[in-house]
Amino acid sequence: MQTAGTAPSAHATVLLREAVDALVLDPSGTYVDATFGRGGHSRAILSRLSPAGRLLALDRDPQAQECAAAWTDPRFAFVRAPFSALPRVLGERASGPLAGLLLDLGISSPQIDEPARGFSLRADGPLDMRMDPDSGMDAAGWLAEADADEIRRVLREYGDERFAAPIAKAIVARREAGRPPRTTLELAAIVASAIPGKSRKDPHQHPATRTFQAVRIFINQELAELEVILEASIGMLRPGGRLGVISFHSLEDRMVKRFIDLHGNPGRGYARLPLREDQLPRPLLRAVARIATSEEEIAANPRSRSAILRVAERTAEPVPQPAPRGRRRG
Repeated sequence: MQTAGTAPSAHATVLLREAVDALVLDPSGTYVDATFGRGGHSRAILSRLSPAGRLLALDRDPQAQECAAAWTDPRFAFVRAPFSALPRVLGERASGPLAGLLLDLGISSPQIDEPARGFSLRADGPLDMRMDPDSGMDAAGWLAEADADEIRRVLREYGDERFAAPIAKAIVARREAGRPPRTTLELAAIVASAIPGKSRKDPHQHPATRTFQAVRIFINQELAELEVILEASIGMLRPGGRLGVISFHSLEDRMVKRFIDLHGNPGRGYARLPLREDQLPRPLLRAVARIATSEEEIAANPRSRSAILRVAERTAEPVPQPAPRGRRRG
C-alpha cells in the first residue's frame, strides 16, 4: 500500500513547489486539491500539514481514483467528482471554511500518453476525450451528430481555430460519406487536410492541436466547470484562505484573471457614480501572485511551457447576500 508522501509521482507535476508554497500557510488548516491527477500536489500539501490538517481531493478520472485508493494517510480523503460538485461534497462532510483551494487545469500526462483515452493526436485510439469515461457523450458521438455550424462554433470559441469553418465542413463531409471519424488519427488527418500547409504558423505544432483542445474542452465542459468552482470559492474560503489556479491556455487564464480582478477591485464598475467610499462594494479577494514556469522546469518538462499559476487571498469582507424579493401585490 502506498502512503501519501512516500512514492514519487509518475506524472511531472507542474509548478509544484510554487503552488504549495503559496497555498499552504496554516499546517492545521483544511485544504482541497480539486484536480488530484496522480497526486503530485496532494502529496506535497500533505507533507506540509500537521496531524490536525486535512486534505480533500477531487477528480473525475477513474484512474485518479485508483491511485488515491492506495493512500492510507488519515488526513486525506478522495471523492470522484467534478468541480461543480465541490460545494455539495463539502456540505456532506460538514467541512469548515477552507484554508486553501488548488486547481490544476487541463489534462495530465498519463491521460495524454494513454491512446485508449482519446486525448492524443499522435497515437491512434478511440475518439473519446472524456475525463470521466463513465459519463456523458464521447467526442466521436458528438462529431457524429453535430452540424457544421456547431462544430465551427466550438472550434473557434474553445480553440481559437482560424480554419474552423473548413474543418467543420470536412468533418461533416466525411460523415455524410459514411466515414465519420472514430479514432484520434482519423480526426487528425481530416483536420490536417482542411488546413492549407502554407497557412500553418508553427511547423512544429500538429495542425489538429487546436481542434483537439477545443473538442476536449467542449466534451468535458471544462470552462463551465471552472466558472462554477471559481464563483463558489468565495464562499468556501475562510479569511486569509488562498485560491491557486494553474492554467495552460489563454481561455482558462483569462477567466481566472478576470475573476480575481472582478472580486479584487469591485469598485471599478461604480467609478462614474456619485457614491461615497463606504457605499462601494468591498473587495472579497486580494491578488497575490502570477507565476510562470522557470526555464529549468520547461527544460525538464516541455509540457509545462505555457503554465501560469495565479494566486488570490480571501479578504475578511463578508459575502454579500442577495436582497430578498419583495412580495407581489395582487
